[in-house]
Amino acid sequence: MTAQIGYLALALALPVALYGALASIVGGRTEHWALVVSGRRAALAFVGLVTLAVVVMEYALLTHDFSVGYVARVGSLDTPPFITLISLWAALEGSILFWLWVLALYTGVCVWLYRGRHREELPYVTATLLLIGVFFLVVLLGPGNPFTLVDPAPLDGPGPNPLLQNHPLMALHPPTQYLGYVGFSVPYAFAIAALVTGKVDAWWVRAVRRWTLAAWVFLTLSIMAGGWWAYEVLGWGGYWAWDPVENAALMPWLVGTAFLHSVMVQERREMLRGWNVALIITTFALTIFGTFLTRSGVLGSVHAFSESPIGPLFLGFLAVVLIVSTALVLWRTAPLKSPGRLNALLSREAAFLVANLLFMVLTFTLFLGTVFPLVAEAATGAKVSVGAPYFNRMTVPVLAGIVFLMGVGPALPWRASGRGGLGSRFGKSVLAGVVATVLALILGGRGFWPLLTFGLTGFAAWTMLSEVGKGVLVRVRKGESPFVALARFIAGNRRRYGGYIVHSGVLLAAVAIAASWNHRSVEEASLRPGESLEVGRYSVRLDGVRGEQEQNRFAVIADVTVARDGKVLDRRAPRLNFYPSQKQPIPTPSVRTTAREDLFLSMTAFEDDGSSVTLKVIVMPLVVWLWVSGGVMTAGILVAVWPTGTRRVKSADRRIITPPTTEPAPDREEALV
Repeated sequence: MTAQIGYLALALALPVALYGALASIVGGRTEHWALVVSGRRAALAFVGLVTLAVVVMEYALLTHDFSVGYVARVGSLDTPPFITLISLWAALEGSILFWLWVLALYTGVCVWLYRGRHREELPYVTATLLLIGVFFLVVLLGPGNPFTLVDPAPLDGPGPNPLLQNHPLMALHPPTQYLGYVGFSVPYAFAIAALVTGKVDAWWVRAVRRWTLAAWVFLTLSIMAGGWWAYEVLGWGGYWAWDPVENAALMPWLVGTAFLHSVMVQERREMLRGWNVALIITTFALTIFGTFLTRSGVLGSVHAFSESPIGPLFLGFLAVVLIVSTALVLWRTAPLKSPGRLNALLSREAAFLVANLLFMVLTFTLFLGTVFPLVAEAATGAKVSVGAPYFNRMTVPVLAGIVFLMGVGPALPWRASGRGGLGSRFGKSVLAGVVATVLALILGGRGFWPLLTFGLTGFAAWTMLSEVGKGVLVRVRKGESPFVALARFIAGNRRRYGGYIVHSGVLLAAVAIAASWNHRSVEEASLRPGESLEVGRYSVRLDGVRGEQEQNRFAVIADVTVARDGKVLDRRAPRLNFYPSQKQPIPTPSVRTTAREDLFLSMTAFEDDGSSVTLKVIVMPLVVWLWVSGGVMTAGILVAVWPTGTRRVKSADRRIITPPTTEPAPDREEALV
């Protein structure tokens, strides 16, 4: 009965979504507002039905109802309840169901929040979101059905993917990935509505700003959590391998970042109308492309699911999205022509344009390196790999350029900047960059690109800090305490200085990546109990080996003592976990983290009699700051979107009240976010 209820909920959601989309479109075209309201109610019913299907699936998982096909594939009586709960995204069908549920929630929140606003455009927003939902419902009711019946039902199942069970970050990484991916559906829907109605001025970019920021920060957290998971679980000592699925997550993040920068140019200068529409279409298309990569079986990756029949469906849907979106853009070529013009190369909008180009170059580089092996294999039958050397060589210079622009952009005014003022604007920033480079050399930094990264980071950081410092100093001189002055200064323009905080997080990540990848120490050796391995400042001694049976796995654990200068610092326990459903063990490194560096201990092999263990020991400078940077970026987004004390009247819908102007009020001054 459980499987039938879940499938019925999805089956009912399909006609409801189709009706809601059709009613919204017809109601919007004919200005039959009762029909539009009916479409909105259908959207809310769609949310309820999909939620019911998810609740039914979770119930089946937690009660171990192995008559449900998905539960039989990922469930197990030995799996802990929490792991069972998050098994919803452990395999293909459940992950598609979760994708649809996140889309439904976004749809419900969107149509409810805007029920009294954007009267002419919202029907098309609703219809677009529902039609995306229709596609995923077709997948779930067809080849991706998680509610298939198993008769006779097995007594037990294999359990979820061991990688899902091995670290709690798998409870964070996939949900944030979906919230980021699916979150870009809302800005895309608004862009489609703008194209359909022909109203492509700045109203829609203002309306989607917070939606885009929310999707961007969720995708940022997902990328960070995925890197942290790889670092903590896979045992190779890294957090980014240019894996195709990693690239698939990074590409929409890059284009979404470009969009967040360029929309400010449209708001401020009435430029880039067509470019912004193209950016958000590309971002959404890349989320579908990334979903295709992980769920079609075309890739061999720890991130990807096994081969499945849904790949052609996703490619077909991606083709429809691109064809329909491109046709609408071509239809609205005339209104997409921007009235604003670039007045000077030394201006903030020019810096934004160059940054946009760099983001797109970086995205194309990743896309080419990710897709080329697939195309080559399809054409010739030979497997071709594009590895880290290509990506590092092609992306590092572009990333350096982006960091440089983070220091240039905030210091340039809109419209034009006289060359005579460049020395006063950037002289101290250049000096800060030189000081940062020299300091890195003194501390042991080596290599052209790492040193350039440290120098550019110092340059960009000083530009932002000096501007904030000047404003805070003015308030301090008026009698405010430094902390109160800083808080009030930021609150005076949350959007601008929230962007500065985000940029601070990006700079922190750049330093952490440059230091941890280029200045780490690695040693690997087989040790007998009592023997030690010297790595950098540390001495690592193997004390013994033991086995431990846990509820859902068997672990082989190495007991290790870490010392420095003869003084015991810590005792660690790297391990190998053995799961019944997988022949190969999964390593779980033990990481000793400090602000200065991580000591990474991974057991790679052991003798059955416990006579020796092979340990890989890595000293990773500053890597903890990479994880901290994700929190800093999130804090910056929260500051940027936090509502002010006095609420403006429908600021996102301002064009309904007053015509758009090419020069917004002074309080709309922004940074790069």
